[in-house]
Amino acid sequence: MKKAFAALLGIGLLAIAAPSNAHFMMTYTPETVLEKAKDIEMRIVFTHPAEAGHTMDMGGVKEFYALHKRGESDVKKIDFKKALQEITWKNPESSNKAYAAKISKKDIKSMGDYMFVMVPGYYFEKEEGSYMQQIAKLLVNVGGIPGNWSEPAGLPCEIVPMAKPYGLWTGNVFQAQVLSQGKPVANAEIEVEYMSHKPDLKMNGLAKKCDIKYPNDILVTQTIVTDSNGVFSFGLPRAGWWGFAALGVGPDKTHDGKELSQDAVIWVQAVDMK
Repeated sequence: MKKAFAALLGIGLLAIAAPSNAHFMMTYTPETVLEKAKDIEMRIVFTHPAEAGHTMDMGGVKEFYALHKRGESDVKKIDFKKALQEITWKNPESSNKAYAAKISKKDIKSMGDYMFVMVPGYYFEKEEGSYMQQIAKLLVNVGGIPGNWSEPAGLPCEIVPMAKPYGLWTGNVFQAQVLSQGKPVANAEIEVEYMSHKPDLKMNGLAKKCDIKYPNDILVTQTIVTDSNGVFSFGLPRAGWWGFAALGVGPDKTHDGKELSQDAVIWVQAVDMK
């Protein structure tokens, strides 16, 4: 009995000590700042970008659109769901369904901000017996004229930037506010990951080579918490793509009779000063 208890205790300790791999709805395009309109390629994948790890079935797509605004003009909604094409995304040791979209330059011909919003279906995590839904945002600017980058999109839950997500030098501090049904979420847990494996849009997968060496598993997925106003800050130590996921902040807590974590995700891009 003592040996059995010790074995169970050991398994429990290992489970506690084991690093938790963060799930991220990866909404990606190579450039977020365009001098003028051009065709852009996008990939939407539910995966682990810091480790090119397990890729998951996001459960289909509910909505995929962009909110466009130039200066003080009104916001225009552009539906891009028909532009999505189902693909197979292949990481070094995992593959699953994902989506590609070719956004025509005629649809982003006006200068200003294009806030791309991805509302997926529901991913079922068998090990935990619960669902996940990550609503993701990505900002692209055309022509250098800002628009609605700092405005809420009216989503059930979202991360609203307080610094231009497409205008960040390496070393800048990215600050944002987490909202649920338009209200700030205090003490929200934010997972942060760096896209350390480059996306290959021709092969539709993350590269096997990791661009950085993690000294320990804790630094693969970092965790920060919002303040009483739902605001968080994070210094960007390296150029490239950084993902932020606010966990369980959405109003929906169940799906199909099981627990649901409705998360808000945003991606930002930092560039080196040369």
